[in-house]
Amino acid sequence: MEKIKVVYTHDDSVARIFLDDGKGNVLDNIMMTELISLLSSFKTNKDIKLITFEGAGNNFSYGASVEEHTKDKAAAMLESFHKLFYTIIDLHIPTMARISGQCLGGGFELPLVCNFIFADKTAKVGQPEILLGVFAPPASVMLPLKIGHARAEELLLTGKIIGADEAKAIGLFNDVFEDRDTMDTALDTWIRKNICGKSASSLKYAVKAARSSFDFFMQRNLPVYTNMFINELMETEDANEGINSFIEKRKPLWTNR
Repeated sequence: MEKIKVVYTHDDSVARIFLDDGKGNVLDNIMMTELISLLSSFKTNKDIKLITFEGAGNNFSYGASVEEHTKDKAAAMLESFHKLFYTIIDLHIPTMARISGQCLGGGFELPLVCNFIFADKTAKVGQPEILLGVFAPPASVMLPLKIGHARAEELLLTGKIIGADEAKAIGLFNDVFEDRDTMDTALDTWIRKNICGKSASSLKYAVKAARSSFDFFMQRNLPVYTNMFINELMETEDANEGINSFIEKRKPLWTNR
């Protein structure tokens, strides 16, 4: 694998996945394809009780590849990206995100689909897509379900970036730790206490039941928002201007059209 790594821990019951492109762990097509392939292989592994995601280096992920959001590439990018969410949903295996550093845009949507989100004090999270003149289809489904409409709309419509303590206070994070080493030690204990002693097959049924509403709205609304993004938003001048200005490293010139 070129852009992800996996280590099996806790008697091979935990798949610890690292996003690792040597830079900002950008979720481009290569990384997403590798993640989908790895996750799909867990369908026949009866012993996996937990899948965890984290970024190699100082940051979880800078986000999805902006270069792959251009009008001619957006449809293929979204199809691949959203397949990642459907794959995780279909597995019904408990999932956990371990966040350090920047975790933004599409990079934050991966933790949002997880059952548990933990972070250290360096974590910075948000959905800044609106600053580029676009919106975040998966987060538009998941954030209201996780933290309520008022708080979700503030993040989605302003593009603000928040720190770990605020994210915990509004219900996004299960817990926050002082640093990454402290988080790793604490989560090892947490996994042994809360996951290892349970049946892998029973955990799948528990996830399926606990997330029935979440899964329903993801499977119903995400295709609708994807269609809106591709066939409506990307036909506007400003969505294309926002993406192109980011790639060209300049300030966008909005026409409000």
